[in-house]
Parts: sequence; structure tokens; C-alpha cells
Amino acid sequence: MAPILMLGAGRMGGAMLEGWRAARAFQPSDLMIRDPSPGPAALAAAEAGAMLNPPDAELARARTVVLAVKPQLWREAAAETASWLAEDAVIVSIAAGVKAAEISREFGGRPVARIMPTTAAAIGRGTASVYADDPAALSRAHALFEPLGTVVDLADEAHMHAATAVSGSAPAYLYAFIEALEGAGAAAGLSPEDARALARSTIIGAAALLAATDEDPAELRRQVTSPGGTTEAALNVLFQGKGGLPDLLREAVTAAVRRSKELGA
Repeated sequence: MAPILMLGAGRMGGAMLEGWRAARAFQPSDLMIRDPSPGPAALAAAEAGAMLNPPDAELARARTVVLAVKPQLWREAAAETASWLAEDAVIVSIAAGVKAAEISREFGGRPVARIMPTTAAAIGRGTASVYADDPAALSRAHALFEPLGTVVDLADEAHMHAATAVSGSAPAYLYAFIEALEGAGAAAGLSPEDARALARSTIIGAAALLAATDEDPAELRRQVTSPGGTTEAALNVLFQGKGGLPDLLREAVTAAVRRSKELGA
């Protein structure tokens, strides 16, 4: 599957490079990176032996092409590189919302796998939603992302929009929740430093417990909610009627799905 050509190495592409390096998944010499403004991860990979911004003729050596540019730029990336690629190159795209058939067409009919990853790939705890109707492309996607965390295969490409909303965008939901919790703690009288330490440590510990026990989240919630206690009082606010947390998250996911479809169009 190597050499691997990275088209774009921004936040997500950089996280992949960091994760591969930490996992020793690929040799640096197996990587080619094209990015007009390479970030720290790309520069570190180049220092270790990856080829940064290779000339067009070198692209013919690539067997796997990771399309990691912003969705608005993917056509430009395809136009610049498709004619230089080998016929048997496989395209693995993380461009949100863009259909596999459309990507394949712009890349000369080459097989395509679509991925929606998360930036925790940088520490080997990422989640990647994968769709491919070509077995070779699916296998290639697994080889790229299994060293970076959990891989979930989707049976229908239409599910990629929901996967984007539930997984790809979800780290931002959690960070926003922690940000709001820190602010609420400070408003309740804690120092900003204490609110920060308490909120972050507690959320990290709760997530680790969920991972370690594999319990249903609803059961873990019940275990820490005493009838008539402080937690129940807080949850009554979060869950009360229309506009509560479940409704807000459904609306948030719906909005993300809608935007994913717009980006694809």
C-alpha cells in the first residue's frame, strides 16, 4: 500500500501523521506529503524521512492517496494530481460530505474509500467511520486507520452524514460542554483554576470508566444519581421537557447532517 501520498496535512492529516509515527505504523520513507503550508506534524515527518511537497513525477509511485484537504478544495487537489497517479492507486478520502463516486470520477475512476476520522487519532484513540464498496479500498482504509484507534464500517454511504454528525463533530460537542461546565463552576463560586481542574479531571475520569467497564451510559448515569440528591436536581434541568439536552443534541446532529449534505453538493 506504500508509498502513501497525503494531499493536505492540516489538523486532521497532521493527527494521522502523529498517530502513525507513535504507532510506528509506517516508515517515514513510505510517506509523501503535499501541503503548501506544512504544519508541525508534516515538518516532523519530513525531518524523519518523509518526502515533503514532492515533484509531480514522484506521485506516480504512490499506491495509496489520502485526500485530506478541506472539502472546498478537494476538486482542486484532484485536478492537480490525478493525471500523475498510477492506475492502481487507491484513494482514501476524509473530505466531509463528498460522495465516493464523485471523488472516483475526478480521480480517473480509481477506487475510493470514504472515512470520517477524529483527531484523537494522534494518540491512538481515534474513531474512524468507513464506507467503501470496493474491497481493496476498504482493506486499504482499515490498514491506514486501525493503528489509530477504532474503525467502524458503515453499510450504506448515506450513513456517512450521520457518522460525521455523531462522531466526526462530537469532540467539539464535548469540548463545548467542558467549557460551559468550567464557566458554571466559576459562576458558582469556584476559582477559575479550580473549576478548570475539577471539570476536566472529572470528565476524563468518567470517559475512562465508560471505556473500562463497557457499561451502558444510562446505567452509569443511574449509578451516580441518588433519588432526591444533587445530581438528580441537576439532571432535571438538563433533561426537562422540550429544549432539554436530548432535544438539543438531536437538533445539533440534524444541523450537522444538513451541513454535511450541503458540503457534498
